[in-house]
Amino acid sequence: MNNHSMITFMRIVKAGGQNFIRNATLAIAAIAVMVITLTIVLFSVVANATFGNTIKQITDKIDISVYLKDTVTDEQRNKLVSDLKSNGNVRAIDYVSKEQALEAYKKQNEGNLDLLLAISQTDNPLPASLQIKPNDPNKIDNIKTYLEKPEVKELQSDETSYSGDRKEAIDKISQATSFFQKAGLVGVVIFAMVSMLIIFNTIRMAIFNRRDELTIMRLLGASTGFIRGPFIVETVLYGIVAGIVSVTIVNGLFSVASTAFDASSLGLLDIKFASDYFARHFWTILGTQVGIGVLIGAASSLIATRRYLKFKSSK
Repeated sequence: MNNHSMITFMRIVKAGGQNFIRNATLAIAAIAVMVITLTIVLFSVVANATFGNTIKQITDKIDISVYLKDTVTDEQRNKLVSDLKSNGNVRAIDYVSKEQALEAYKKQNEGNLDLLLAISQTDNPLPASLQIKPNDPNKIDNIKTYLEKPEVKELQSDETSYSGDRKEAIDKISQATSFFQKAGLVGVVIFAMVSMLIIFNTIRMAIFNRRDELTIMRLLGASTGFIRGPFIVETVLYGIVAGIVSVTIVNGLFSVASTAFDASSLGLLDIKFASDYFARHFWTILGTQVGIGVLIGAASSLIATRRYLKFKSSK
């Protein structure tokens, strides 16, 4: 970029900044709607990440418990484990011995003296078990089919447990995530269109108010780019301001939720994780928000100036 181009660019930027200050009253509505749009985008991203983390945490706790008879030999158990590991949906298998099961039972019921007394007066009645962790809790039919084979059922002392309550929790969170994704997308599209229309009309009014000045600039030989440039710079500033404001608002909301209310969760939304996620990705989020705001503003301004400046110059 030569000196002349640099000087021209700096003049365009300066004029755009002056227009931004001059049209601050008209810009408030456009910036406000852009802030709403960008805030919806940000909440959608953070909520999706939070729901994904919640699903992962619950999924990690889901297991299939296979209870073994006391007569099962090490060889039979090892073959059972080997066959299960060959299943593509089995992520891990933990063996819990009778002694470990008894210790876990005592720990879970350490506040219930009657149960502890009762179990201490008998031989250990708890069976050994295999705790199977699936990769996908929604696709355990092949595991279930294997465990229900007659020769495998012969090794089991009780019915297999499939952690159904946790599976239901995952289904509910998945449904909530899907709903928020769709609702967020619809909201973003609607408010983005509204903000573009407001910016469009703001630029149209600015062109109308400055029509004599723009005509003189054209007569003096100003290029189309030099005339359009300040309007685009002005709306780019709208996007920058809107991006910073939206991030500030969300940051404030997380601060209030995690400190004033001392909340670790709000329904399905893990406030602590969401707040930590926001803090970890702050600069990326800020840059993305500003980038989206700049894109919306520049696109709106470019369309408006192409239409109305061309119309005015042809008069």
